[in-house]
Amino acid sequence: MRTVTSVVSMQRLALKWRGEKIRTGFVPTMGFLHEGHLALVRRARRLVGPRGRVVVSIYVNPTQFGPKEDLGRYPRDFKRDLSLCRAEGVDVVFAPGDAEMYPGKAEGRYSTYLIEEQLSRGMEGAARPGHFRGVATVVAKLFNLVLPDVAVFGAKDFQQAAVIRRMVCDLNFPVKIIVAPTVREPDGVAMSSRNKYLVGDLRAQATVLGHSIRAVRAAVAQSAKPVAAARLRALVRETIKPVPAAKLDYVEFFDPITLAPVVAVARGTQMALVVFVGETRLIDNGLL
Repeated sequence: MRTVTSVVSMQRLALKWRGEKIRTGFVPTMGFLHEGHLALVRRARRLVGPRGRVVVSIYVNPTQFGPKEDLGRYPRDFKRDLSLCRAEGVDVVFAPGDAEMYPGKAEGRYSTYLIEEQLSRGMEGAARPGHFRGVATVVAKLFNLVLPDVAVFGAKDFQQAAVIRRMVCDLNFPVKIIVAPTVREPDGVAMSSRNKYLVGDLRAQATVLGHSIRAVRAAVAQSAKPVAAARLRALVRETIKPVPAAKLDYVEFFDPITLAPVVAVARGTQMALVVFVGETRLIDNGLL
């Protein structure tokens, strides 16, 4: 396994593979890898085959964090990440620094960003202004550097995957986007690097997200007609209310393709849920 930190070196290597007609699978991450990330790596390997190359990027992207968010304390363990990637047969770990990815930014000489104007408006886009500008920009840059044939993302970040798919379509990136199922702990909690923040009894309280999704799914399945979104929001609030450390940020019901919100929820509607458990902001979603 090779570790690359230079954007020039990564792009040169990717161009070499392309010239040799070697397929490349790509898994972009912010590190502190867990089983959810590794499932994406395995999917990438299956897609490109044993002769292909699998690249994992490890980069905590500052432009997708707000000024009061957890950029400075985001979990990091690069040595462990490398060990996990090596065990999964990753060919290259691409781990650039900020100066490589955003040259001149500290001196005010970096000024180009990418904005998706439709799918990124609501939910995380509304709750975290500027977040998707940072996500779209860094993913576009990574695609230009790694030149993947296929890139694999997780379904836990449902809106992010939708924005990236739209970006790839609108801007004609020659890469196939695969969205793999959310990987969960045995108790149903979606795997996330931020789960590290859940100390003491907070970890058990985080199961309220899964309980909420299951409660809504059951209510929709048991109804002969669409259920009012307002009624389902009330159900979520009632599910969360007994959990002392949990505070609802938002719950939305929307079309899974257009991300347009719906007022009457039927089977096939997508649900997105964000809950603070203590100080940790957790996201989850589910198809109803």
